Parts: sequence; C-alpha cells; structure tokens
Amino acid sequence: MRLSVPSRRPLVALAAASLLVMTACAPSVTITAAEDANNPACAPMMVALPDSLADAKRRTTTSQATAAWGEPSLVVLRCGVTVLGPTTDKCVSVNGVDWVLKQKEETWTITTYGRTPATELVLKENTIPSDTVLTQISAAAAKIPATRSCVGAGDLETPKS
Repeated sequence: MRLSVPSRRPLVALAAASLLVMTACAPSVTITAAEDANNPACAPMMVALPDSLADAKRRTTTSQATAAWGEPSLVVLRCGVTVLGPTTDKCVSVNGVDWVLKQKEETWTITTYGRTPATELVLKENTIPSDTVLTQISAAAAKIPATRSCVGAGDLETPKS
C-alpha cells in the first residue's frame, strides 16, 4: 500500500503570495543615506526613536540610519549628516538638544547642533507640528553626546575697554 503525501508547493506559493501582498501594503520609504550614516554613534539614537510622531506612524526605510513617519512621509530623519559649524541661523534648545532651523520655501530642515554625527529632520510646513516633532525626537537625539551648544548675543562677553 502506498501512502500519498500532499505536495508542499501550493503552501509555498500561498506563503509567497501572502508576503507579497503584505509588503505591498507598507512600502519602504526610499531615503538617501547621509555620508556618515555608518557612524556607530547613530545606533543608540536610532534604537531610541519613537514609533510615532504626533499621529504619524513610523515606517520602514531603505537606508541605514534613516527613519520616516507618516504616509506620505511627513517627517524624514537622517543620522550622519554634515556637522554644522558656527551659524547665524535660528537655534532652539528642546529638552537639552540644540536644533538649527532653516526654511526653504515650504520645507523645514532642522539639524542638531554640537553633536557628532549630526542628525537632520526634514518636514513640510503645516503638515505636522515641529514643536511636537522636536519634543518627541530630542530624547533619542540626546543619545549622541553634545560637545558644543548654541549661543546667542546675550551669551557673548563684551570686551572691556
């Protein structure tokens, strides 16, 4: 008597099709990695990033040391961008992390100041509150130690005559 064993081929095909359907529902965000993205100092920050910003859920990305929230992406983060030197651009401190803000048209680029490697956030104006984003990301950004901080005109000493 010969016993027949059901073929596993239909199960494999079903599993492959299910995987394809699931990945089609949540495509990865394509982000170009920063030049210093492989810096080991990025790792503790990346692990500490929140799963959501405001109501925007974190998505998977295609590059190392990057993150994105929202669909379409409302906030994009890259660790390992060029460290900023002294600047006259606006700087704000949020929970002990200094951020330099630059606006070009309707897009904000917000970069950590005084931390190596630097972290950059890009967000469109009026899509997600920047104060909420900075408050929620600053704890993770603080995982990269600060070596400098922003100063204002009031922080400078006046030369004595």
